[in-house]
Amino acid sequence: MNFSTVRILESIDEKNVVDGCLKGDPKAQEQLYRHFYGYAMSVALRYSPHRDEALEVLNDSFLKVFKNLKKHDRTKSLKAWIRRIVINTALDKIRRNQKYAHDTDLENAQYEVFDESVLDKISADEILEMVQALPDSYRTVFNLYEIEGFTHVEISKHIGIPVGTSKSHLSRAKSRLRQMLSKRMLVETT
Repeated sequence: MNFSTVRILESIDEKNVVDGCLKGDPKAQEQLYRHFYGYAMSVALRYSPHRDEALEVLNDSFLKVFKNLKKHDRTKSLKAWIRRIVINTALDKIRRNQKYAHDTDLENAQYEVFDESVLDKISADEILEMVQALPDSYRTVFNLYEIEGFTHVEISKHIGIPVGTSKSHLSRAKSRLRQMLSKRMLVETT
């Protein structure tokens, strides 16, 4: 299969595709992969500093999907189940690779006031680009807290850092994003 030109399929007969995957049908596996590629890649990109790393997370995730598809509760959303696998795969990769050399406490974090109407003037792609520019540890905590809705205690357990470090990383991520937004707005007004 060549996935370099993956395109999103409008719709699939999920039941038949899953049945085919459970039987080991490569065409059904390709159809499932193509159908969820864009969605799963968007999740993987939030946790990976580079597209090639996100693709690695994505492919590792789909290997897990195909291996464990029989465990999926078919009364529940397949999309949500795949999302959870992609997030867990990304977090596993982060745990294996991440060094927490820059751990700091929340009390050392700085708070800045920012005009949030600036967000109305930039695109979603520009915001994603800024989030991608954050250091790995900050980006991970930002995504887990702000996008996925995890608590700091849950983040602490998932990636093995103290709760205070999670709070500090979130604060610093937001501060860096504010700085990037300020610089972008300054450039646009001059």
